[in-house]
Amino acid sequence: MNLSINNLVKSYGGKTILDQMAIEVEDIQVLALIGASGSGKSTLLRLIAGLEAFQSGSIKVNGHTVSEISDVEYRKKVGFVFQDHNLFPHLTIMENILLVLEKVHGRVREEAILEVNSLLNQFGLIEHADKRPHQMSGGQAQRASIVRALAIAPELVLLDEPTSSLDPILTHEVLNAIKLLAEQKKDFVIVTHEIGFAREVADYIIFMEDGKIIEHGTKDILLKPQTQKLKDFLNKVLTFVNEM
Repeated sequence: MNLSINNLVKSYGGKTILDQMAIEVEDIQVLALIGASGSGKSTLLRLIAGLEAFQSGSIKVNGHTVSEISDVEYRKKVGFVFQDHNLFPHLTIMENILLVLEKVHGRVREEAILEVNSLLNQFGLIEHADKRPHQMSGGQAQRASIVRALAIAPELVLLDEPTSSLDPILTHEVLNAIKLLAEQKKDFVIVTHEIGFAREVADYIIFMEDGKIIEHGTKDILLKPQTQKLKDFLNKVLTFVNEM
């Protein structure tokens, strides 16, 4: 994955969310965005996905300029996993996934079912294919949303705090599923508060605060941060982990 961001500005109602952001990374597989809530991580992810417009600057993903919310063909190549699974509650897991494949990607149902079954099996969900989201645990539903994102054979997968609403057991379940993406050499960007997971899986880390990139680099920055702001952030999020 190659990502180039140049002087990116995003604001809502006069409030600047991303402030002249600029970075360029090349030939990475897993990128983790970390930082406190409200730092702009999720907004940046949505802009990379082409889900929202921005005021100025530019974003390039693998050489493609993401400039407008109407960039439909680009969005078809991007799988997005939201904080909550966002599955349609009245549809089964299989129908949730097939809906995207048939209506958006024009896939033939019979062929798509075979591929979806394969993915559900990989992620330990094959026995839940005919269940509705409320009949599954939160971790299972979130894994199903990962399968939905993968079913379109995306060039890039974007995950927005996929464990934020889960308890520790379910968090572990979903993180293992995401780790499988890394093992399968899928390119993905993840917004996460799970610092240990980011350190284990990510090739590159971006630490954000108040809409700015404070520090970035390989996972080594989590072991030897160069800025006081990253040191303070890590001290806060890792304090209780270290005391347990």
